[in-house]
This record gives sequence, C-alpha cells and structure tokens, in this order.
Amino acid sequence: MLKYFSAITLAVAVATPALAFEPKRPVEFVVTSGPGGGTDIFARTVQAIITKHELIGTSVVVTNKGGGSGAEGFVYAAGYKGDPYKLTFGTNNEYLLPSVAAVPYKPEDLTPIAAMALDEFLIWVNGKSELADAAAFVEAAKAKPGSIQFGGSQSKDTDQILVSSLAEAVGAEFRYIPFKSGGEATTQLAGGHIDANVNNPNENRGQWQAGMVKPLCVFRPDRFPQSDAVHDGKGWHDIPTCKEAGIPLENYRMPRTVWLPAGVDKDVVAFYRDVLKKVSETPEWQEYLTKTSLTGQFMVGDEFQGYIEKDKATVSEVLKREGWLIK
Repeated sequence: MLKYFSAITLAVAVATPALAFEPKRPVEFVVTSGPGGGTDIFARTVQAIITKHELIGTSVVVTNKGGGSGAEGFVYAAGYKGDPYKLTFGTNNEYLLPSVAAVPYKPEDLTPIAAMALDEFLIWVNGKSELADAAAFVEAAKAKPGSIQFGGSQSKDTDQILVSSLAEAVGAEFRYIPFKSGGEATTQLAGGHIDANVNNPNENRGQWQAGMVKPLCVFRPDRFPQSDAVHDGKGWHDIPTCKEAGIPLENYRMPRTVWLPAGVDKDVVAFYRDVLKKVSETPEWQEYLTKTSLTGQFMVGDEFQGYIEKDKATVSEVLKREGWLIK
C-alpha cells in the first residue's frame, strides 16, 4: 500500500509543473516623469486596472522619478538587476536618452516588456492665429526663416526631434524653445508667447475646447477615428493628416513603454506581459485610450524589439544631422 501511494505521489509531482513566477510582495511601478505627466497617468491607469481586476495577487506602489528627462527613473531601475519587483514606465526615452546625454545607464540595462500605446503628435497654433492650415503655416515659416517659435518639452528630446524633422522635410527654419513639460508649452502657446507646439492631443485638449489653441495637422498615416466634437463642432477626425496638408512627414509617434531590470528570468517577463495584455483588453483601458486620443497598439517580443530598432535608426539620423549624438 505504501508503494502504491508513493507511486501516485510521484505521478502527480511529475504531471504538475513548478509554478511560474507570481509576486509575493508589493510591486513598484517606477514612473520616469513627475506627477500628473503623461507617463504618470499611463502608469496609474495600469495600476488602477490591475487593482480593480485583481490581476496581481499583491499591491502595486507608484514611485515618481522623473529627473533628467526620465534618466533618474531608468538609472534607479537599472540598479536592481534581476529584481522582478521593479516595473518601469517610460516612452522611447529609455533607448534615446543615452544617445544625447551622458547618463549612467545603458539601454541594455533594462529588459523591454511591452509597448501598450502610441502617442500622436500635432502642429498646434494659437487659437487667434491667422494661419488656418498647415500649408499656410509652412509658407509663413519659409517666408521668414527662424521667425516661428516652436515650444516643446525638454531639449534634444521627442518634441525637438520632431521640429527638426519637420524643418528638414519642408525646407524651413524654426526657432525651438524648450520648456519643462508639454503642459508648460501649452500654457505658453495659449497665452500667445510662442507661435506653435507639437503637443500630444491630451496635453492641448482643454485649451482647444476653450478655443485658445487650434490643431493644423497630425503626424499619423490616417486620420483619427470619429469622435465627439471638441470645439466649434470639430472633433479629432476632422484634423487632416500632415501628409494630406502636403508635408512629406507621414508618421511620428511615441510609444508608451514598460521595462524590467536586466537579468530577470523568462517566467517573470512572461508573467508581466500576460498581465499587461489583460490590462489592454479591459473596458477601462479602452476608455483611457479614447480620453487621451492615444492609439492602442500592444507590442511584445520581436515586434516590440523591431519597433525599437527602427525608431532608433530614424531618430539617429536627426541626432547626427543636428550634432546631438554622443560619440
């Protein structure tokens, strides 16, 4: 009889694989921006959905480390090699920052987990501007080189890279003025202190609703989906693409990304990818995408890595041309 039960025990042990990774203590979400920024809202939205749907069997704590254009957060996370409890939220700044600034981490110090959405970029002008469309905007820039002041978040970062790409594409010259955030660039544009910015939809939505700023075109392959009117009977779908407006720069987007420290086990990566995939399939996530006018695109593995390599190659051309690339 003892031999019989031993055989059953052995069979069960063989048939039941070891449990994959599951968090046993609180998970830290490291946010590479200050409170209230786009990355912060992204991370806290994911946190709220995970908590509501009980997708992780432990608590999630959000920590903001946005200094140095996000470098503070990446350096912090990179210092926890192999730690499965440090999930870092950022953009393409994870792999672009080391190219333009002397930061104490390398892109390889973090493990790519997923890209969950794409931020769109638009050309915005003051609501009282006489420039009615993107074609007129470009012509005005060409007529008086350097006269149009473009505001943006940070220097040598996503916004300035886009302004440089736009200038190269249309053969114009712009004056770029860096601010601490997209929110500050919005305030400056609404107040008439600068002529334009390239903010994301969510950063300028409130000012557009109030008629203080207006969009000229969006850098995406096709128009936004149909939506409710935002201002003067017009919604996001009514904004022409920049390609429609004659600007030979069809697509410029920024991914919302999630990372773990280097050296984590494969089952840890698989666990978090599964959790984030479930997050992306919830009604709350779809509501977040609609509210912020983000484009939902969940990427992991080879697809995400391919996106990273293509993005780095495209941006590197701009960095080389501008002389920003650190050698």
